[in-house]
Amino acid sequence: MAGKSNKGRNRKGSHTAAAVAAAAAALSGGTEAAVQPDVPANDHVEAVPESANTDAVEVAAAGEATSVKSEVKENEAATEGNQPNQGDLQLYPVSVKTQTGDKLEHQLNPGDSVMDIRQFLLDAPETCFITCYDLLLLTKDGSPHHMEDYNEISEVADITTGGCSLEMVPAFYDDRSIRAHVHRTRELLSLSNLHASLSTSLALQNEIAQNKAANSADTAKPEVPELDGLGYMEDISGSLGCSLVCRLVGDLIYLDVVTLEGNKYSITGSTKMFYVNSSSANTLDPRPSKATSEATTLVTLLQKISPRFKKAFREILEGRASAHPFENVQSLLPPNSWLGLHPIPDHKRDAARAENSLTLLYGSEPIGMQRDWNEELQSCREFSHTTPQERILRDRALYKVTSDFVDAAINGAVGVISGCIPPINPTDPECFHMYVHNNIFFSFAIDADLEKLSKKHGDGNSKTCCTGTLQSSSDKASHIRPHGDSPVPNGGKTDGSSLEDVNSTETTPDVSPEAQLAENEQATYASANNDLKGTKAYQEADVPGLYNLAMAIIDYRGHRVVAQSVLPGILQGDKSDSLLYGSVDNGKKISWNEDFHAKVSEAAKRLHLKEHSILDGSGNVFKLAAPVECKGIVGGDDRHYLLDLLRVTPRDANYSGPGSRFCILRPELINAFCQVQATEASKSKEIISQGAENLSTDSQNATDADKPDLAKEEKTEDVKEVAPASNEASEFKENIVFNPNVFTEFKLAGSPEEIAADEDNVRKVSQYLTDVVLPKFVQDLCTLEVSPMDGQTLTEAVHAHGINVRYIGKVAAGTKHLPHLWDLCNNEIVVRSAKHVIKDLLRDTEDHDLAAAISHFLNCLFGSCQAFGGKLISNLTQSRTHKKEHAGHRSPGKNSKGQVRWNGRASLKKTQPSYMNMSSDTLWSEIQEFATVKYEFELPDDARSRVKKIYVLRNLCLKVGITLAARKYDLSSPTPFQTSDVFDLRLIVKHSVPSCSEAKELVETGKLQLAEGMLSEAYTLFSEAFSILQQVTGPMHREVANCCRYLAMVLYHAGDMAGAIMQQHKELIINERCLGLDHPDTAHSYGNMALFYHGLNQTELALRHMSRALLLLSLSSGPDHPDVAATYINVAMMYQDIGNFNAALRYLQEALTKNERLLGEEHIQTAVCYHALAIAFNCMGAFKLSHQHEKKTYGILVKQLGEDDSRTRDSLNWMNTFKMRVLQVSALDS
Repeated sequence: MAGKSNKGRNRKGSHTAAAVAAAAAALSGGTEAAVQPDVPANDHVEAVPESANTDAVEVAAAGEATSVKSEVKENEAATEGNQPNQGDLQLYPVSVKTQTGDKLEHQLNPGDSVMDIRQFLLDAPETCFITCYDLLLLTKDGSPHHMEDYNEISEVADITTGGCSLEMVPAFYDDRSIRAHVHRTRELLSLSNLHASLSTSLALQNEIAQNKAANSADTAKPEVPELDGLGYMEDISGSLGCSLVCRLVGDLIYLDVVTLEGNKYSITGSTKMFYVNSSSANTLDPRPSKATSEATTLVTLLQKISPRFKKAFREILEGRASAHPFENVQSLLPPNSWLGLHPIPDHKRDAARAENSLTLLYGSEPIGMQRDWNEELQSCREFSHTTPQERILRDRALYKVTSDFVDAAINGAVGVISGCIPPINPTDPECFHMYVHNNIFFSFAIDADLEKLSKKHGDGNSKTCCTGTLQSSSDKASHIRPHGDSPVPNGGKTDGSSLEDVNSTETTPDVSPEAQLAENEQATYASANNDLKGTKAYQEADVPGLYNLAMAIIDYRGHRVVAQSVLPGILQGDKSDSLLYGSVDNGKKISWNEDFHAKVSEAAKRLHLKEHSILDGSGNVFKLAAPVECKGIVGGDDRHYLLDLLRVTPRDANYSGPGSRFCILRPELINAFCQVQATEASKSKEIISQGAENLSTDSQNATDADKPDLAKEEKTEDVKEVAPASNEASEFKENIVFNPNVFTEFKLAGSPEEIAADEDNVRKVSQYLTDVVLPKFVQDLCTLEVSPMDGQTLTEAVHAHGINVRYIGKVAAGTKHLPHLWDLCNNEIVVRSAKHVIKDLLRDTEDHDLAAAISHFLNCLFGSCQAFGGKLISNLTQSRTHKKEHAGHRSPGKNSKGQVRWNGRASLKKTQPSYMNMSSDTLWSEIQEFATVKYEFELPDDARSRVKKIYVLRNLCLKVGITLAARKYDLSSPTPFQTSDVFDLRLIVKHSVPSCSEAKELVETGKLQLAEGMLSEAYTLFSEAFSILQQVTGPMHREVANCCRYLAMVLYHAGDMAGAIMQQHKELIINERCLGLDHPDTAHSYGNMALFYHGLNQTELALRHMSRALLLLSLSSGPDHPDVAATYINVAMMYQDIGNFNAALRYLQEALTKNERLLGEEHIQTAVCYHALAIAFNCMGAFKLSHQHEKKTYGILVKQLGEDDSRTRDSLNWMNTFKMRVLQVSALDS
């Protein structure tokens, strides 16, 4: 049977595109830019700038020399030649004979698996509908070899000798394969337009228009419309079973079909074929009809009985074949769309969908064995990776297994949160239930509600099991830790882990509520995030013999579920003796193993962690190279697993208190700090060496001129010390290590001096963050070196600089003088604060109230809404305020997940939903309090009225997973949203899918080469990275898009516009599919496409792409952004080149107005606008105006850059040129 399909995860693709287009007028009605582009109205959109971004392509880029272009061309040819790069594979031609007799040509590598061949056949138009077959490999001598699915070709036969061919041989269907075949057929028909990029459509329309203009006698081929399932799906149903007699003769399934001609047929699917049977409307007769038609596939049978189906299906295949190859490729995690098509199209009856809805599998296979995710993952990690090709194969296997795991975890998490999967510990408190489904362990990340737990603890009539939730962290960690904070993390039992033992051990009646709450931080949202980061860090360290579990975090309906692969042997009996390293009781008892410590120490060197001494509760000293609460466990497969990696970087010394236990520094900051320290140490050593050299030379000349040989020896030694300085810098960087357990409650051993030094190291890096990194980041924002456009890109930029989001309040304070940055930070703080409030609300809401709760929340946030019942408002606010007093930097008002989740399910007599107690005033009060506590930022008094509602709405929907109707909203009304506007609530996923480090290094090196103008070398590096990523991740990956973008830039600067367009089109499609239709990077892609089309003198097509870019910006950041002004300059240049100076001047004047308002009258970008206006006036012959504007440009540049800067000198030359032309005109007039 063919490889498993992705079950149409991108089914929403075309509808999402339509929704975004429909929302253009709806959401940007009150925020449209003052300048309207001179392009057709139906293409109008609002955009993202290019020239303000360092990676964007400038319109007026200087043309590269012809020799550079030829170098890139030659290099491109060499890449395609017979000299394989690091990521290239040696391919051999193999023909494939299909069941229909057609022949396909395919290129294979001996290392390819049979599943790779099946995937190729599943994508090929000629064989995409054939699923049940065997493969025979025929060698040159004609001998056949049967191929098993998981074999590599090299294990079957040697194809390097040539003359080999493959043959598809029909195989027998069974219950599973015949249903998969029908599902594949439906998928092909219903996804005829899986994803069509607007850029592809625009290019096609332009080509058709040009053909019409070139030859008006020819009629263009009409566009093939979407055929909506070809009509045969109007009424199709499959029987759930066959009679015993029929089954004994091979019948597996019965289908009812209505063709496009309106004829009704009943079809029997047997083990050998599909055929039309003799059934009537009310009678089942599975025997073949008199005029029987039969075929080995359902599509072939339908082609025989319906000529219109045959024609329409051919059109579908032609459409798939003519589309860009990337448009037919599935992506791993399609981005959530915050807009849904409005009005909702009519639903058609679909019996197959109804059957799928009744079968709640949640990602589990109904037939056959479940996959052992952990064994697959660890086996892939053990692959040999000494050669480049071995590394590619290993990375590809790891990526595939982890991606499949994330897909299965998402399905399972929905079942867990929906209550459809039973827990493995049903007698425990419901808030601490754990689940195993599809060989994946699920648990909730809990933010405990101290007040409710305290009540449970003090209530003698409450369940005994709930009393155990306030035990000391030692017992809690050994049993309740939901995602691995136990000696047997995946829910297995340990000594003393039963509820009776928990209640009999140390309880905490004398412990303060603040201390209990601090202990409960062990299982908060933050700890789950940190655990995922730590897991990824150790995976990237890649120490042989040290293993981690696959992990994913799924946020849905206010819950956070942690999914992990099951630790081997954990579900089979007592494994309390399997803990070899670390502690399960917060350091009271520490386990240690020499072999385990050696492996952890090796990883610690790569992660800048220090080997240090720790005291346990009994005063024993242990040498650790990891956080105390980590757990080193030997699994049932005898592998060494390291779990609960909550602190692989040190605590942030700038934050202290019980609520900041998991405020840790980011790994990007640690790497940057170590790099700076190593560089400074290398420079100081070089200076010392040079000083010693000079000193020895001087003393030798003054005192002993008769010993030149000795002086030469000393000088030689000094030079040898200087030469390896760079190597010593890298070694010094590796030697910079941090103690992860300083500033924690754990007892450090060692001398007071050593402990003080460790604390000082962490203080230094924390101070480096506040004194160096933060000011530099704010400066980059002000100079537009970094130009985030929405909350997502701001978060990515902050993280890339090693800054935690909790510092965003300080970023806002540093950018208060720039309106667009102040608004961006202010809006992001509001969104993040509102997200924490709505998560509480969703957790406390029943299924049937979700849409009403979301719409009411949005009305409270953007309108002026009162609570439905005011009795509980004061209590609600008081409760949350009480918890904030103890929570430090935690989310306010977190409820015990289990207790709120199941509290309302016990009885239908609940008076009213809790969301009815929320009003606009209480919501904004909570948002302001959370912003103060979490981000140390005081929202302005007028924040409620100043907030940019459309962009906050988009950002919040993307962060929470809300999908709204794409219609026009009156956001100035008290209640702009209705319950019917809330379409869906989607999952938000974080995962540990590995990245390809080898390709990343190639890209970084290529960027350096590109910056130095070495285009040929950069092209080679980017091409090699692209080749590797294609093999590892497939085309639908963000890193592949980056490679395509840089390749396009190289080709653009080399003058190859057609090649640049081809690469840029790839990047655009990938960004639409992986990031979203309205993501800022997608808008940049459209803007760059416009520039490249303009370079080919296709200005009309370029302006259409610019229009699309502007629309996308209106949905993400709005018109008040410097990048919009930069885009306006690009549009003006295009109009200027085609002679439309009036339109060009309008755009330039608007760009100048924006930059002066947003950046100030003396910003460099304002000078750019003045210079562009000067050029435009020069083209119009208004030399006096040109001189005036260039004079302003020069004045700004002198003040900002100085007179010696090259840009200032260029401006002076332009000013003198314009002045001479003014004088010439004056002379002619006189």
